[in-house]
Formats: sequence, C-alpha cells, structure tokens
Amino acid sequence: MAKDKIAYVCSNCGQESAKWIGKCPACGQWNTFKEIRVADTRQQAATSAAATAGRQLRTNKVLRLRDISAKDDPRIDMHDQELNRVLGGGLVPGSIVLLGGEPGIGKSTLSLQTMLQLTDRRVLYVSGEESAHQLKMRAARISAADSDHLLILCSNSLEEVFEHIKDVQPELVIIDSIQTIATEDVESSAGSIAQVRECASALLRFAKTSGVPVILIGHITKEGSLAGPKILEHIVDAVIQFEGDQHYMYRILRSIKNRFGSTSELGIYEMQQTGLRQVSNPSELLLTEDHDGLSGVAISSAIEGVRPFLVETQALVSSAAYGTPQRSATGFDQRRLNMLLAVLEKRVGFKLMQKDVFLNIAGGLRVTDMAMDLSVIAAVLSSNVDTPIESGWCMAGEVGLSGEVRPVNRIEQRVAEAEKLGFSDIIIPKYNMQGLDARKYKIQLHPVRKVEEALRALFG
Repeated sequence: MAKDKIAYVCSNCGQESAKWIGKCPACGQWNTFKEIRVADTRQQAATSAAATAGRQLRTNKVLRLRDISAKDDPRIDMHDQELNRVLGGGLVPGSIVLLGGEPGIGKSTLSLQTMLQLTDRRVLYVSGEESAHQLKMRAARISAADSDHLLILCSNSLEEVFEHIKDVQPELVIIDSIQTIATEDVESSAGSIAQVRECASALLRFAKTSGVPVILIGHITKEGSLAGPKILEHIVDAVIQFEGDQHYMYRILRSIKNRFGSTSELGIYEMQQTGLRQVSNPSELLLTEDHDGLSGVAISSAIEGVRPFLVETQALVSSAAYGTPQRSATGFDQRRLNMLLAVLEKRVGFKLMQKDVFLNIAGGLRVTDMAMDLSVIAAVLSSNVDTPIESGWCMAGEVGLSGEVRPVNRIEQRVAEAEKLGFSDIIIPKYNMQGLDARKYKIQLHPVRKVEEALRALFG
C-alpha cells in the first residue's frame, strides 16, 4: 500500500510546493505555506480522469470559433432586484457563486430569504452549521408561508450531499458553508485548505456538467479576506461579498469578481426583524433628518456601481490632547484622508498639523468613490472653524495633489439625484460643465477649478 504524500500549499494564492518555503515565490507573502496530507487516491482519480478524458475525446468535437453560438442562456430570476443587479441580471445556469461575509452579517438570512421566494424551482439547501429546527425557526421569522419547493439537508459529508442531489434532482443548490463540508478522499479536518479545495472542485465539476447552479457560502478571516485557499476564488464564476457593520441596519452586497457581469454593481439592504429589506432609494435613508446648525457635516453625491446616492460625511476636528495627533476614518480610506489633509495644509493654508481629525461616513457604509474628496475637505474645514454648511448644498469632485478639483464621471446622474431630493445648490468640477446643459436643471450649479473656490462658495 502506497504511503500518503505530503504537500505544501500557500494559503494566500494556492501555490503548491513539494517542501516548505518561507516566502511564497508566486505572491511574495511570508509564512503562508501550510502542510496538507494527500491520500493515496490519486491513482484512482487519475484512472477515472483518464477514462473520462478518453470518453470526452471520442464524444467532443473541435469547433471553429465562428461556429460557436454566442447566444446567452436565459438567466434565473432570483426575485430580488438587488441580488439580480449584483449578479449581472440573474443567476447563470451551471455557474458557481461564492458569497462571503463576516459572522452574523446576514449571509444565511439572505440565502434563505431568497430561496423562499424562488417558488418556481426546486432548491436544495445544505446546512453544515445549523440544525433543521434552527432553519425552520429562521424561515418562520422571515416568511409566514411554508414552501414545498425548498428542501433542507443537514450534513457535513460531500458524498452524502451528492447522493441526495442524485435522488431529489434539484434545480439550485446552496452550500452553507463550504468550510463545514468534508470529503472522505482527503484525510484532514473540515475547513482545512485541502478539504475546501477538493470540495469546491467537486462542486464545480457538478455545476458545469449538470447545468445546476451552486451557491457557496464562505467565511471571512480576521484580515477581511475570504477564508480558505485563494484558489477557491479562482475556480468560482462570481465572488460577492456581504458587507456592513453589525451595529448599523444597512448591508451592502458588493461584487468582487463576476465572469458574467460587471464588478462595479452594488446592492443595498436594510436589516429588519423580519429579514432583509431591499433599499431601492438609499439616498433618503443615508441622510439624517435635520443637520441645520451643525458644523462638520457635508453632503456628497456619490456613485457606487451605476447607482447615484447622496451620502452624509461627518468630521470632527479638535486640538490634540497628546503629542501625536490622531487620524481616524470610518467608511473612508485612511490614506486618502491623510492626503487630503496634506493638500489642505500645503495648498489652502489651513494648519491642521496639531489637530485630531475624525471622519465618519453616516449609515455605516464604506464608499470608495473619488468624488467624495470635496465633501471630506468641506466637512473637515466646517468642523475646524465651527461653521455649519448651509442646508441645501451638496458637492461632487475629486481633489488632486495641487489643490485642483478634478472632473468626475456621470455628472448628470449626480446632479439629477441631488435635484430629486430637493437640494438647491451643488458644487461640481468646472471641466464637467462641458456638454452639460444647466438650463434643464432647477438646481443651481457652481463650477469650481480649485479647492479655494469651492470653500469660498460654501463659507463666503
């Protein structure tokens, strides 16, 4: 009997090695190689693969590119506008999707809630973390109606999962979660690199050969990345991440990788007692009721994906209590905040070197739009001089290192969103006025070239 083999796999990129290496030659990370034990099933797998390859050589044909049909298969409607948008119009048959998120953020709730709405398809929900009774209580809290189309399987064995799939013939499979599923072919515990890789590969082969889409739910590590080997993200067709702060009600569904759609799409939900509610107009929810007379508050017209919405930026500037001033940002890039503060100090002349600066994006959101720069600077200066910004003003613009206000994309959508919510004035980059008809808007446009002009328009 042949001995088991020992292999080493990088947990960051999936690079394999015959011996342990301190630094991964592929990704350059240190101490990421983990030891895995490969059981003596390779010969059987190789024999099976060879037989399968032989059959494929006899049945498959070499096709010319022009003879291949480019017609897309009809997508599966998930009956959820936000999820459909992030997936690129729906779930593609035969695809495998990885849904990741922090513990308690609502991954299982989103999956179960969506599956309860798919009454026209037979769905198999495989749970390796919760019992059937727990799933029943959650389903009763989310939906009052019982569903005959949703089948529940509580198992941690991949072989048992495939046996039940063969019996019930589902049209959609949910695995919650991939870290709890283990196969007998690998002699290691569930959640290890070898188990996650082998189970995901087996589910990928099932999805591609049967045409049944598979949704995998994955855990998040302390660093914020998906747990398991990086190859898990490589083999799936789409990676979507569920983000948000547990202390806030809002959740963001963001696409990180999508072979069948755009990665710039974004879905917003609101966590309620009865489940997740789709937020069709997030601008009204992200703005507080009243901030008149409050300094350090600025409104920005941001775009995430293809959706414009207005975001409230809050800043607090105070004298440093200790020798080193603090710089803290919640929902905004810390390094970009430091860059904007340096621009204020060098180009505008405001001395913030000995001041503590705290920045917060209201609602617990994390926004990556560069057009937030202008509102960040306005909120910081408003708090520094303790002068509130007049109500009815919002802004959009990227700030460069020389203090210029750079143009932003989709300016018409930003202006229209601000006008729809009743704002009277908006500050935009002067370059964006080219080709923009200001007469069709009721909102007053204020084009600026430099940060000083924007601050002069806001504070006089």
